[in-house]
Amino acid sequence: MIKLGVAGAMGKMGQRILELAGNDPEMRISLALERLTHPEIGTKIAGVEVVSDKELIRDIDGLIDFSSVEGTLDHLRHCMKFKKPIVIGTTGFSEEQKKEIAEASRTIGVVFSPNMSIGVNLLFELTRGAARTLPPDYRVSMTEAHHVHKKDAPSGTAKFLADIVKEERRLDEVQIRSIREGEIVGDHQIVFESPWDTITISHHAKTRDIFARGALAALRFVVKKKHGLYTMADVLAQRS
Repeated sequence: MIKLGVAGAMGKMGQRILELAGNDPEMRISLALERLTHPEIGTKIAGVEVVSDKELIRDIDGLIDFSSVEGTLDHLRHCMKFKKPIVIGTTGFSEEQKKEIAEASRTIGVVFSPNMSIGVNLLFELTRGAARTLPPDYRVSMTEAHHVHKKDAPSGTAKFLADIVKEERRLDEVQIRSIREGEIVGDHQIVFESPWDTITISHHAKTRDIFARGALAALRFVVKKKHGLYTMADVLAQRS
């Protein structure tokens, strides 16, 4: 049984991960972590108290983090201190901060991916194939839409998709339109347009469960690793 910790426990993703983990016979919820100033500190979720004490990371087998950029980096340092693996679902990191995550992976196992869903990771591969195959006549644009509470724009997933296109087509920039509206879970659309036709590749997330299930799968994967930097592609490759 895996002793699970969740950082950002009272966020939408954190709560859903805890709900699913509570019904998973392989998981034991051991830590619900939030920032010190969070109004829910001291309350209970999934049978455990919501706390801010990061030293308690020492008592878990692995941490899933959907908190904030600054919070994740702090939790990462504590995971290094206690030699605990971490799954990072937070987005919005700078290049320098990504280097810190990569450096940490020399000591502990880290799954770091802009998106935890199987469908979106297939979207990455489909986009790569189209970007590589289609001739230069095709112009590329993207649209991503999320709920109004999402802090970063464009999304980490959209940036990753743009990086794929730039790499395959040797472009400096890809146009991304970001929408923050209502309670949209997550939509991503890539359009390849030529004078003759339009090719659209898209993914629509219906619920957060696809991300939560992916995060739990990533934790099962990374608790078996002594160290290393992994993506969801690595997790999915092992499951196939």
